[in-house]
Amino acid sequence: MLDTAYVITGPTSGIGHATALDLAAYGTVVLVGRNSGKLDDVRAAIGRKGGRAVSIVCDMADLASVRRAAEQILALPYTVAGVLNNAGVMRPQTTKSIDGFDMTFATNYLGPFALTDALTPHLPDGANLVYISSAIEDPDRRPAQVMGMRGGQFISVGASAEGQWRAGGSKMPGIDAYATSKQCILAAAMGFARENPRLRFNTVEPGITPGTGLGGVNNPLLVFLFSQVITRLPPFSRYRSTPKRSARTITQVLTDSSDKTGVYFDEKGKPMHGSALAHDPSFQHRLLAETREFLASRS
Repeated sequence: MLDTAYVITGPTSGIGHATALDLAAYGTVVLVGRNSGKLDDVRAAIGRKGGRAVSIVCDMADLASVRRAAEQILALPYTVAGVLNNAGVMRPQTTKSIDGFDMTFATNYLGPFALTDALTPHLPDGANLVYISSAIEDPDRRPAQVMGMRGGQFISVGASAEGQWRAGGSKMPGIDAYATSKQCILAAAMGFARENPRLRFNTVEPGITPGTGLGGVNNPLLVFLFSQVITRLPPFSRYRSTPKRSARTITQVLTDSSDKTGVYFDEKGKPMHGSALAHDPSFQHRLLAETREFLASRS
Protein backbone atom coordinates (compact mmCIF):
# COMPACT_ATOMS: atom_id res chain seq x y z
CA MET A 1 0.00 0.00 0.00
CA LEU A 2 2.91 2.33 0.69
CA ASP A 3 3.77 2.23 -3.02
CA THR A 4 0.59 4.22 -3.71
CA ALA A 5 0.24 7.90 -2.87
CA TYR A 6 -2.50 10.50 -2.90
CA VAL A 7 -1.62 14.18 -3.19
CA ILE A 8 -3.79 16.78 -1.46
CA THR A 9 -3.40 20.55 -1.48
CA GLY A 10 -4.78 22.58 1.42
CA PRO A 11 -4.75 19.71 3.95
CA THR A 12 -4.29 21.67 7.18
CA SER A 13 -7.87 22.64 8.04
CA GLY A 14 -11.54 21.99 7.36
CA ILE A 15 -12.47 19.64 4.55
CA GLY A 16 -8.85 19.23 3.46
CA HIS A 17 -7.76 18.10 6.91
CA ALA A 18 -10.63 15.62 7.21
CA THR A 19 -9.91 14.25 3.73
CA ALA A 20 -6.21 13.86 4.45
CA LEU A 21 -7.04 11.71 7.48
CA ASP A 22 -9.45 9.60 5.42
CA LEU A 23 -6.89 9.09 2.65
CA ALA A 24 -4.42 7.57 5.10
CA ALA A 25 -6.32 4.30 4.75
CA TYR A 26 -5.52 4.14 1.03
CA GLY A 27 -1.81 4.90 0.84
CA THR A 28 0.83 7.50 1.58
CA VAL A 29 -0.65 10.99 1.78
CA VAL A 30 1.38 13.78 0.18
CA LEU A 31 0.45 16.96 2.03
CA VAL A 32 0.92 20.16 0.03
CA GLY A 33 0.46 23.44 1.87
CA ARG A 34 1.96 26.79 2.83
CA ASN A 35 2.62 26.33 6.55
CA SER A 36 5.28 23.76 7.42
CA GLY A 37 4.25 23.67 11.08
CA LYS A 38 0.64 22.89 10.26
CA LEU A 39 1.74 20.28 7.74
CA ASP A 40 3.79 18.64 10.49
CA ASP A 41 0.68 18.55 12.69
CA VAL A 42 -1.36 16.80 9.98
CA ARG A 43 1.45 14.36 9.29
CA ALA A 44 1.59 13.51 12.99
CA ALA A 45 -2.19 13.02 13.11
CA ILE A 46 -1.97 10.61 10.19
CA GLY A 47 0.86 8.78 11.93
CA ARG A 48 -1.28 8.33 15.03
CA LYS A 49 -3.86 6.61 12.82
CA GLY A 50 -1.20 4.20 11.61
CA GLY A 51 -0.82 5.95 8.27
CA ARG A 52 2.09 7.55 6.49
CA ALA A 53 2.45 11.06 5.11
CA VAL A 54 5.07 13.32 3.61
CA SER A 55 4.80 17.08 3.29
CA ILE A 56 5.74 19.58 0.60
CA VAL A 57 5.68 23.30 1.31
CA CYS A 58 3.93 25.15 -1.50
CA ASP A 59 1.91 28.33 -1.98
CA MET A 60 -0.69 27.58 -4.65
CA ALA A 61 -0.89 31.30 -5.49
CA ASP A 62 2.83 31.36 -6.36
CA LEU A 63 3.42 29.76 -9.76
CA ALA A 64 7.14 29.18 -9.15
CA SER A 65 6.27 27.45 -5.87
CA VAL A 66 3.73 25.27 -7.69
CA ARG A 67 6.32 24.23 -10.27
CA ARG A 68 8.79 23.32 -7.53
CA ALA A 69 6.13 21.32 -5.72
CA ALA A 70 5.32 19.39 -8.89
CA GLU A 71 8.99 18.47 -9.27
CA GLN A 72 9.13 17.29 -5.66
CA ILE A 73 5.97 15.22 -6.06
CA LEU A 74 7.32 13.51 -9.17
CA ALA A 75 10.60 12.76 -7.40
CA LEU A 76 8.86 10.81 -4.62
CA PRO A 77 9.26 6.99 -4.65
CA TYR A 78 5.51 6.41 -4.97
CA THR A 79 2.94 5.84 -7.66
CA VAL A 80 0.56 8.79 -7.53
CA ALA A 81 -2.93 7.32 -7.79
CA GLY A 82 -4.79 10.57 -7.15
CA VAL A 83 -4.44 14.33 -6.81
CA LEU A 84 -6.95 16.43 -4.88
CA ASN A 85 -6.85 20.14 -5.67
CA ASN A 86 -8.52 21.32 -2.48
CA ALA A 87 -6.66 24.51 -1.53
CA GLY A 88 -8.81 27.59 -1.96
CA VAL A 89 -9.52 31.06 -0.62
CA MET A 90 -12.15 33.76 -0.81
CA ARG A 91 -10.92 37.26 -0.03
CA PRO A 92 -13.50 39.98 0.60
CA GLN A 93 -10.81 42.56 -0.16
CA THR A 94 -8.83 42.60 -3.39
CA THR A 95 -5.34 41.28 -2.68
CA LYS A 96 -2.54 40.31 -5.04
CA SER A 97 -0.43 37.17 -5.18
CA ILE A 98 3.36 37.27 -5.28
CA ASP A 99 3.03 37.18 -9.08
CA GLY A 100 0.74 40.21 -9.02
CA PHE A 101 -2.46 38.30 -9.80
CA ASP A 102 -5.81 38.40 -8.03
CA MET A 103 -5.23 36.21 -4.98
CA THR A 104 -8.51 34.30 -5.21
CA PHE A 105 -8.16 33.54 -8.92
CA ALA A 106 -4.49 32.60 -8.55
CA THR A 107 -5.07 30.24 -5.62
CA ASN A 108 -8.30 28.65 -6.81
CA TYR A 109 -7.59 28.38 -10.52
CA LEU A 110 -4.16 29.30 -11.87
CA GLY A 111 -2.24 27.27 -9.27
CA PRO A 112 -4.31 24.09 -9.61
CA PHE A 113 -4.18 24.39 -13.41
CA ALA A 114 -0.40 24.75 -13.39
CA LEU A 115 -0.04 21.78 -11.03
CA THR A 116 -2.29 19.67 -13.25
CA ASP A 117 -0.34 20.38 -16.42
CA ALA A 118 2.96 19.69 -14.64
CA LEU A 119 1.82 16.33 -13.25
CA THR A 120 -0.48 14.76 -15.84
CA PRO A 121 2.17 13.62 -18.36
CA HIS A 122 3.80 11.58 -15.60
CA LEU A 123 0.77 10.04 -13.88
CA PRO A 124 -0.15 6.38 -14.45
CA ASP A 125 -3.17 5.42 -16.52
CA GLY A 126 -6.36 5.61 -14.49
CA ALA A 127 -5.07 8.15 -11.97
CA ASN A 128 -7.76 10.39 -10.48
CA LEU A 129 -7.58 14.17 -10.39
CA VAL A 130 -10.29 15.87 -8.35
CA TYR A 131 -11.12 19.56 -8.05
CA ILE A 132 -13.30 21.51 -5.64
CA SER A 133 -15.86 23.83 -7.20
CA SER A 134 -18.86 25.69 -5.79
CA ALA A 135 -22.48 25.94 -6.87
CA ILE A 136 -22.25 29.72 -6.69
CA GLU A 137 -20.44 29.60 -10.03
CA ASP A 138 -23.84 29.01 -11.65
CA PRO A 139 -25.79 32.25 -12.28
CA ASP A 140 -29.02 30.24 -12.57
CA ARG A 141 -28.66 28.56 -9.18
CA ARG A 142 -31.70 29.78 -7.26
CA PRO A 143 -30.31 29.56 -3.69
CA ALA A 144 -27.24 31.55 -4.76
CA GLN A 145 -29.43 34.16 -6.43
CA VAL A 146 -31.40 34.61 -3.22
CA MET A 147 -28.12 35.34 -1.41
CA GLY A 148 -27.21 38.03 -3.95
CA MET A 149 -24.74 35.98 -5.97
CA ARG A 150 -24.72 36.16 -9.75
CA GLY A 151 -22.40 33.34 -10.79
CA GLY A 152 -19.08 33.55 -12.57
CA GLN A 153 -18.29 36.83 -14.29
CA PHE A 154 -15.55 35.66 -16.66
CA ILE A 155 -14.11 38.00 -19.28
CA SER A 156 -10.77 36.34 -20.03
CA VAL A 157 -7.98 34.63 -18.14
CA GLY A 158 -5.90 37.79 -18.28
CA ALA A 159 -8.73 39.96 -17.01
CA SER A 160 -9.46 37.52 -14.18
CA ALA A 161 -5.81 37.51 -13.18
CA GLU A 162 -6.04 41.29 -12.95
CA GLY A 163 -9.17 41.08 -10.80
CA GLN A 164 -11.53 42.31 -13.51
CA TRP A 165 -15.01 40.83 -13.86
CA ARG A 166 -18.05 41.34 -16.07
CA ALA A 167 -20.44 44.07 -15.03
CA GLY A 168 -23.67 43.08 -13.29
CA GLY A 169 -22.18 40.71 -10.75
CA SER A 170 -22.64 40.41 -7.01
CA LYS A 171 -22.54 43.48 -4.80
CA MET A 172 -20.76 41.49 -2.07
CA PRO A 173 -16.98 42.03 -2.14
CA GLY A 174 -14.99 39.01 -3.27
CA ILE A 175 -17.91 36.95 -4.52
CA ASP A 176 -17.34 37.54 -8.25
CA ALA A 177 -13.68 36.52 -7.94
CA TYR A 178 -14.60 33.37 -6.03
CA ALA A 179 -17.48 32.40 -8.33
CA THR A 180 -15.40 32.99 -11.45
CA SER A 181 -12.47 30.96 -10.13
CA LYS A 182 -14.80 28.06 -9.32
CA GLN A 183 -16.53 28.28 -12.70
CA CYS A 184 -13.15 28.14 -14.41
CA ILE A 185 -11.87 25.17 -12.40
CA LEU A 186 -15.09 23.26 -13.14
CA ALA A 187 -14.86 23.99 -16.87
CA ALA A 188 -11.15 23.18 -16.92
CA ALA A 189 -11.69 19.81 -15.22
CA MET A 190 -14.27 18.88 -17.84
CA GLY A 191 -11.91 20.09 -20.56
CA PHE A 192 -9.06 18.01 -19.13
CA ALA A 193 -11.33 14.96 -19.19
CA ARG A 194 -12.11 15.52 -22.87
CA GLU A 195 -8.48 15.90 -23.94
CA ASN A 196 -6.91 13.20 -21.75
CA PRO A 197 -9.01 10.00 -21.64
CA ARG A 198 -6.30 7.88 -20.01
CA LEU A 199 -6.79 9.81 -16.73
CA ARG A 200 -9.93 10.68 -14.77
CA PHE A 201 -10.85 14.27 -13.97
CA ASN A 202 -13.83 14.99 -11.72
CA THR A 203 -15.12 17.86 -9.59
CA VAL A 204 -16.92 18.00 -6.25
CA GLU A 205 -19.24 20.64 -4.78
CA PRO A 206 -18.70 20.04 -1.04
CA GLY A 207 -21.90 21.74 0.11
CA ILE A 208 -22.34 24.68 2.44
CA THR A 209 -19.91 23.98 5.26
CA PRO A 210 -19.84 26.74 7.90
CA GLY A 211 -16.34 27.52 9.09
CA THR A 212 -14.61 26.48 5.87
CA GLY A 213 -14.46 27.77 2.30
CA LEU A 214 -17.25 30.18 1.49
CA GLY A 215 -18.62 29.68 4.98
CA GLY A 216 -15.33 30.79 6.48
CA VAL A 217 -14.96 34.28 5.06
CA ASN A 218 -13.91 37.05 7.41
CA ASN A 219 -16.97 39.23 6.85
CA PRO A 220 -18.85 39.03 10.20
CA LEU A 221 -22.25 39.49 8.55
CA LEU A 222 -21.64 36.65 6.08
CA VAL A 223 -20.29 34.41 8.84
CA PHE A 224 -23.45 35.01 10.86
CA LEU A 225 -25.74 34.48 7.87
CA PHE A 226 -24.06 31.22 6.86
CA SER A 227 -23.77 29.71 10.32
CA GLN A 228 -26.97 30.90 11.98
CA VAL A 229 -29.52 31.76 9.30
CA ILE A 230 -29.00 30.59 5.72
CA THR A 231 -28.04 26.97 6.37
CA ARG A 232 -31.01 26.48 8.70
CA LEU A 233 -33.65 27.53 6.19
CA PRO A 234 -35.08 25.79 3.11
CA PRO A 235 -33.90 25.56 0.41
CA PHE A 236 -30.40 25.99 1.87
CA SER A 237 -30.55 23.33 4.61
CA ARG A 238 -30.47 20.53 2.04
CA TYR A 239 -27.00 21.70 0.94
CA ARG A 240 -25.56 21.92 4.46
CA SER A 241 -22.65 19.61 5.15
CA THR A 242 -19.74 19.13 7.55
CA PRO A 243 -16.02 18.70 6.83
CA LYS A 244 -16.20 14.99 7.70
CA ARG A 245 -19.23 14.32 5.49
CA SER A 246 -17.78 16.23 2.56
CA ALA A 247 -14.44 14.47 3.07
CA ARG A 248 -16.12 11.07 2.75
CA THR A 249 -17.59 12.06 -0.60
CA ILE A 250 -14.32 13.50 -1.86
CA THR A 251 -12.39 10.42 -0.76
CA GLN A 252 -14.86 8.16 -2.56
CA VAL A 253 -14.44 10.12 -5.78
CA LEU A 254 -10.65 10.30 -5.47
CA THR A 255 -10.20 6.57 -4.81
CA ASP A 256 -12.87 5.35 -7.23
CA SER A 257 -11.51 2.76 -9.65
CA SER A 258 -14.32 3.11 -12.19
CA ASP A 259 -13.93 4.97 -15.47
CA LYS A 260 -16.07 7.95 -14.45
CA THR A 261 -14.57 11.17 -15.75
CA GLY A 262 -15.78 14.68 -16.47
CA VAL A 263 -18.43 14.35 -13.74
CA TYR A 264 -19.51 17.08 -11.30
CA PHE A 265 -20.56 15.55 -7.97
CA ASP A 266 -22.59 17.17 -5.21
CA GLU A 267 -21.85 16.88 -1.49
CA LYS A 268 -23.64 13.52 -1.38
CA GLY A 269 -21.65 12.08 -4.27
CA LYS A 270 -24.47 12.36 -6.80
CA PRO A 271 -23.89 13.87 -10.26
CA MET A 272 -25.05 17.47 -10.54
CA HIS A 273 -25.14 20.09 -13.27
CA GLY A 274 -23.17 23.30 -13.12
CA SER A 275 -23.52 26.45 -15.18
CA ALA A 276 -24.24 26.24 -18.88
CA LEU A 277 -20.94 28.01 -19.58
CA ALA A 278 -18.87 25.51 -17.60
CA HIS A 279 -20.46 22.61 -19.50
CA ASP A 280 -19.90 24.24 -22.91
CA PRO A 281 -17.15 22.30 -24.79
CA SER A 282 -16.20 25.36 -26.83
CA PHE A 283 -15.67 27.38 -23.65
CA GLN A 284 -13.67 24.54 -22.11
CA HIS A 285 -11.42 24.40 -25.18
CA ARG A 286 -10.97 28.17 -25.18
CA LEU A 287 -10.24 28.23 -21.45
CA LEU A 288 -7.57 25.53 -21.59
CA ALA A 289 -5.80 27.16 -24.53
CA GLU A 290 -6.02 30.65 -23.06
CA THR A 291 -4.78 29.55 -19.64
CA ARG A 292 -1.83 27.66 -21.07
CA GLU A 293 -0.86 30.64 -23.18
CA PHE A 294 -1.17 32.92 -20.16
CA LEU A 295 0.94 30.67 -17.91
CA ALA A 296 3.57 30.10 -20.60
CA SER A 297 4.02 33.84 -21.03
CA ARG A 298 4.80 34.13 -17.31
CA SER A 299 7.01 31.12 -16.75
